Amino acid sequence: MRSCDALIVGGGPAGSTCARALRLAGWNVVVLDRARFPRDKVCGGWVTPGVFRALDLEPGEYRATGLVLQEITGFRTSVIGQPAVETTYASVVSYAIRRCEFDNFLLRRAQVCVLDNRPLTAIRRERDRWIANDAIESPVVIGAGGHFCPVARQLQGERDPLDPVIAKEAEFPLDGDDSSIDQQIPELFFCRDLEGYAWCVRKGDYLNIGIGRRLHEGFTEHLRDFDAFLNATGRLSRSSAVRWRGHAYHARGAGVRPLVADGVLIIGDAAGLAYPESGEGIRPAVESGLLAARMLIAAHGRVTRDALQPYETAMLAAHSPSAPTPKPLAPMVKALGRTLLRSRAFTRHVMLDRWFLRSAQ
Repeated sequence: MRSCDALIVGGGPAGSTCARALRLAGWNVVVLDRARFPRDKVCGGWVTPGVFRALDLEPGEYRATGLVLQEITGFRTSVIGQPAVETTYASVVSYAIRRCEFDNFLLRRAQVCVLDNRPLTAIRRERDRWIANDAIESPVVIGAGGHFCPVARQLQGERDPLDPVIAKEAEFPLDGDDSSIDQQIPELFFCRDLEGYAWCVRKGDYLNIGIGRRLHEGFTEHLRDFDAFLNATGRLSRSSAVRWRGHAYHARGAGVRPLVADGVLIIGDAAGLAYPESGEGIRPAVESGLLAARMLIAAHGRVTRDALQPYETAMLAAHSPSAPTPKPLAPMVKALGRTLLRSRAFTRHVMLDRWFLRSAQ
């Protein structure tokens, strides 16, 4: 039986960030993940300077490893079928990364015991210890396994009360093919009902495309229309070679799932922390991992629900659940939204600066 101070289930940005913070405080940490790293994680994958600050990592340090770090200095945005608004900045406002590289880098940087390619198949509580896979024991388990995290599912014990955002994405090398997508200016295409958006992001010699929606009904049709749009506009010349991959996540703020129990903390996408306006999950994942580590360290070995409650309180304050628009107002609000997305001022100062880049925070 392997014994550790903390078992983290999930080696993505939330899990690896939490693991590193605990290891630097002298904890013996084990990370368990069903995937083998480097894993093939498809994601729009842009990270703001705030992510690098939270990670205590300089962009130049990351780039020096030879991994893809595409500087972003603007965005081209539109409602599909409407003229695009181009917004540019005087400096770098974000970076595009490949998740297969970024996640592996962070996990190895944590310098903890990593048991990858090993799914969590069983977990039980014995007195004051958790036993995982009949092989690992720990006083505390941190669920960081994304939307389908088995720790979060067991803690919840029932179906999520809200449907998640669903998305289809693809990332592939251009292999010398021309693309009209500017490397420094990703493109965002909002659905007319404003229940989701699609994107094209260049990452050096790679192209990432995808679409995500809150409403599940009619998703296949929206995906087909987006694919046709990419081909008709010359943004994609090889749609038959695109391998679409799906995933899901909550983007309503903390509170969809329980976040703490005796000896349990839930972080990252497992906690439903993706920003509701943009769907970005990397920054809240990193920040929740750091907060969980700080709370555990401050608890001085106490891992009861009461001792861990400050984590849940802080997460609910920072990621208060967002309420859906009342149905009678929805058509009016969406019509106003489509009009505002033609405005350069609204696009820059509200949609991009506040919602997507979160530059005021």
